[in-house]
Amino acid sequence: MIKKGIGRQIVLHYFIVVFVTLFMVEFIFTLAIRMYYYDTIYNHMSNHSMWASDYFQKFVRLNAEGDPDYFTEMLRTFELDNTELMILDRSGEVKASTNAFQADKAIQTSDVPQALAGSVGKWIGRQTATGELVMAVSRPLQIQGQTQYIVRYVTSMESVNSKLLNLTFMSIAVSAAVLALVTLFSIGLANSIVRPINNIRAVSAQMARGKFDARIKGNYRYELGELASTLNYMAEEIVRSNQIKDDFISSISHELRTPLTGIKGWSETLTSGGFDPEETKIGMGIIAKETDRLIGLVEEILDFSKLQSNEMKLVIGEVNLKELLQETMLNVWAKAEQKQIQLKLEDKTEGSAIVSGDGNRLKQVFLNVVDNAIKFSHEQSWIHLVISRVENERVRVEVIDTGIGISEEYLNKVKDRFFQVNHQGGGTGLGLAISQQLVELHHGAMEIHSELGVGTTVSVTLPLLSDNQTKGTPVGTQTQ
Repeated sequence: MIKKGIGRQIVLHYFIVVFVTLFMVEFIFTLAIRMYYYDTIYNHMSNHSMWASDYFQKFVRLNAEGDPDYFTEMLRTFELDNTELMILDRSGEVKASTNAFQADKAIQTSDVPQALAGSVGKWIGRQTATGELVMAVSRPLQIQGQTQYIVRYVTSMESVNSKLLNLTFMSIAVSAAVLALVTLFSIGLANSIVRPINNIRAVSAQMARGKFDARIKGNYRYELGELASTLNYMAEEIVRSNQIKDDFISSISHELRTPLTGIKGWSETLTSGGFDPEETKIGMGIIAKETDRLIGLVEEILDFSKLQSNEMKLVIGEVNLKELLQETMLNVWAKAEQKQIQLKLEDKTEGSAIVSGDGNRLKQVFLNVVDNAIKFSHEQSWIHLVISRVENERVRVEVIDTGIGISEEYLNKVKDRFFQVNHQGGGTGLGLAISQQLVELHHGAMEIHSELGVGTTVSVTLPLLSDNQTKGTPVGTQTQ
């Protein structure tokens, strides 16, 4: 017995469809074979009755009234095996018959009135005396255009019905065998579907309980194979995300501990007193610097949280990209000077590059990109910022460095959240992930091209503010 579920439904549906189909085929076959046998018998007797009628018209009618021997001649000439041939008068009385037992009363079955009306009569029914199922065919015998006698053939249908019943039983047996084979096939088909599903369900339950090292094994085909591959991929991604999360927690803990250690140490030192004003100024400066660093880390985490929950607010206005990049370069100038890195801005737009967006958020994007370029560039190298127009009314900002570059292994992962190529470099691993989402909120795209040991190029493409467009959305407009 198949348990409730999709397996039982498959078997049941196959069984019902095949059963109904076989039932209809069986019914039509039985009806058709019965009609074929009955029509063959009818046509055989009808043809002989027609030949008897023609014989009567040509040879018997002149003497039929006075010489009954001609009826006997007709009976002998047109007699059929296993069939009774009778000559009836208009009242249905038997004038002559091949059966030695004469009927004791006139025959009044429906084929007799039909013959008297001038057509070929046919009757199928049971004889009152014996209860035997018979077929009777009657045809008129005419004298001078008037029906005077009737030639009537009567044959038993019991043997035919017996053969039809045997054929019916045989076809039922074949249908039952076909139905059994289809049922076995449907059970096999159901098992081929249900077993993989049960396996996938069992492994999914393990994953739901936190066992993400469980994998669906088996070479399943079609949609089941795709489902198994998807679940295995999901488990791998969860494991990877958990690893990234663990790395992030470890990294952020270190990043938060460093400024907090500096703040705590100098606050305790300054509290103890006894320092000259110069040392006090240095300590307060360190506390302020580490506090700013701490605030930056927290704000980065908060920005990422807002982006993930679609709660990031943008204050839209007109943004001049050239001016924005000049401000960005000023903000990182001191850091670049420490490594003797030259920053150069080149404008190829041959005009103003104005976009519609949130100036502070776009500045955050370019600050992160340029800061990364400085962080991973060699001393006494250069960083090139290029503004150029591209097709479809868009502008592209490229930040090109000659730093250490990124290997092909990590290139597709650098924009993933919490991912860091170099864990010793500090940071949360959220910078590029946040930048990517901010650019997409401005209907732009960010691409990274890099070669290990050669350098990296980060391209940010944004839609230009067209000339016939309203000059800027009013400052203060917020979008998500």
